[in-house]
Amino acid sequence: MELNWDNLDTLEAFKKLLSLKGQVSLKEVLNAERAAGFCAEGAAGLHYNYAAKQVNGQILSVMQEAADEAQLTEKFKALYEGAVINTGEKRKVLHHLLRGQLGKDVLYETPSGTKNARGFYEEQRLAVADFARKVHAGKILNEKGETFTAVVQIGIGGSDLGPRAICLALEEWARVQGAQKMDAHFISNVDPDDADRVINVLIRDISRTLFILVSKSGTTQETLANELLVKDFLKKAGLDASKHMIAVTSETSPLANNPDYLASFYIDDFIGGRYSSTSAVGGAVISLAFGPDVFEAFLKGAHAQDKNACEKQIGKNTAMLDALIGVYERNVQGYPVTAILPYSQALSRFPAHLQQADMESNGKSVNRAGGPINYATGPVIFGEPGTNGQHSFYQLLHQGTDTIPLQFIGFLQSQSGTDITVDGSTSQKKLCANLAAQIAAFALGKDDENPAKVFTGERPSSLIYAERLTPETLGALLAHYENKIMFQGFLWNINSFDQEGVQLGKILTKKVLAGQSEGALKVFASLLGV
Repeated sequence: MELNWDNLDTLEAFKKLLSLKGQVSLKEVLNAERAAGFCAEGAAGLHYNYAAKQVNGQILSVMQEAADEAQLTEKFKALYEGAVINTGEKRKVLHHLLRGQLGKDVLYETPSGTKNARGFYEEQRLAVADFARKVHAGKILNEKGETFTAVVQIGIGGSDLGPRAICLALEEWARVQGAQKMDAHFISNVDPDDADRVINVLIRDISRTLFILVSKSGTTQETLANELLVKDFLKKAGLDASKHMIAVTSETSPLANNPDYLASFYIDDFIGGRYSSTSAVGGAVISLAFGPDVFEAFLKGAHAQDKNACEKQIGKNTAMLDALIGVYERNVQGYPVTAILPYSQALSRFPAHLQQADMESNGKSVNRAGGPINYATGPVIFGEPGTNGQHSFYQLLHQGTDTIPLQFIGFLQSQSGTDITVDGSTSQKKLCANLAAQIAAFALGKDDENPAKVFTGERPSSLIYAERLTPETLGALLAHYENKIMFQGFLWNINSFDQEGVQLGKILTKKVLAGQSEGALKVFASLLGV
């Protein structure tokens, strides 16, 4: 089937959507029947409830027309079967193959011959699993013959945000399940205080710490600077850095098969950094911290959700439905920001990961062919866990002059199971009661004689929920958002898989450090002592 890569504003279905703006008042339509019925089922126990979104049957019907006209499932199939979807870098986009195969084999040529992408990714997953099991079994030891008790990932961007969010999300679950193998830490910022803080936390056990250096190119400035800082500290502690470091990189990088590392594990150019959590980038630290079985369960949930994303009917495809509603809010209703609000402390860094995943993917102003576009693309993403956020920025969300769509995430049960009843309810019940109350308050509002106490309502939100946050559920949740971002990129006809916007700052930084800056840049650098 031939794919048509057309701008959003050329789609007939989008023109219909524009005419439907303002049809739905949440104050008028949100009732018990709608709250129960406007819900789609994802994988691993995930549910996507969109009852508090400003959509109705007619709008949803036209959204289905848009999905069909834009060939969303067909484009997804082309992606996971190896088409060159990343037009800017002329690369395939294969992160779905990290967790399972959805279609035919993806083969490509390398200097050493034909490679099967899925086979390569499985080979690396198994190599990571074998290494982690040997570390846990005491078959890989430090110079003193001691076991390793902590692991530190050195990386930035996608090498940090996703893996860090996932490790934090599973920490309490692993403790309760007896799956905690090693303490996980992260160094990302080139700010030396970041590395110094982590090293000083581990100062007494630094000889029993394993470091993972993550850089696909092997040339990432911040990561290599932190590597040298850590190596200097290890040397001063009388330790051999090569006995304490492993690398996750590409097969062509200077880190590959390097004797400075205990082991090297590989990814390829078809895995973008922000989509690399299900590769060795996330797999090494997750497997070392919690065991390879936990990482496999995480992949299982992600693959199951990927299968859900193949559904052609939007009512059965949570990521596609979420994507279409997001485009409706961005391009029809004109909302420029979306808040991600997990009512789970375990997901405290998940919004930061989604901020990169979404804004680096869809913050584009030309289409995938480099042509102009005349409509808004990716929204600004921010968020914090509830209920903390209620005591921070919810004031603006409720009564500010901008309407900001909200995406709530919640779980019926806590990870720990430890709780206490106060005033007739447990803490977990209080958490969920707050979440339910916020959905209703944002949608329905409240009148009052005092204008300062009026809540206008009509503030749309969705709810993704499950029974409990587990590795499998977390994998499905990650895949839901990755696929949502992908579908929105298809609708906007942009390349969601390059990131040219990060390059200019890097170039100018090199000029400053080389003493080649001039004009305003030179002045700013001098003000900062460079």
